Amino acid sequence: MTDLTATPRFTIKGWHVLAGFIAFFGIIIAVDVTFAMAAYKTFSGEAIHDPYEAGILYNNTLAQRRREAALGWQATIEEEQDVVVVRVADKAGKTIEGLTVTGVLVRPATVKGQRALTFAPDGKGGYRADTSALDGAWDLHIVARDPRGAVFEADRRMVRP
Repeated sequence: MTDLTATPRFTIKGWHVLAGFIAFFGIIIAVDVTFAMAAYKTFSGEAIHDPYEAGILYNNTLAQRRREAALGWQATIEEEQDVVVVRVADKAGKTIEGLTVTGVLVRPATVKGQRALTFAPDGKGGYRADTSALDGAWDLHIVARDPRGAVFEADRRMVRP
């Protein structure tokens, strides 16, 4: 009589399943770690160089905001072609002249590529600065000082095509 049940040449055993499981997740983890390291090397996620010190100094920012609220000033920031015009008005809505206005343009997600702006009075109660050659998203931070030492700050997001 002949034996009809032939023995299979290969059978999957428990250690084969374990090895496949470990290899699969080992490859997934290695790829994830590689991508995470590449992402961190291109951008660390920090928007400022010293976040700890900035956090400690936040009380100074809050005090400045209270002083600004007491002044009652308001800023209007307008974009015209390659120029930004800033107008600062008092509580009554009258534009304030004789201010020293400075500004900084920064990218929203990185500290690279900051640009300082120089504002000059335009003779109509506004202060103008050249913003030519801008593209993409920028955050404008302006600081206006009057001769008596009062300080007012304003921010605006600018998006250029």
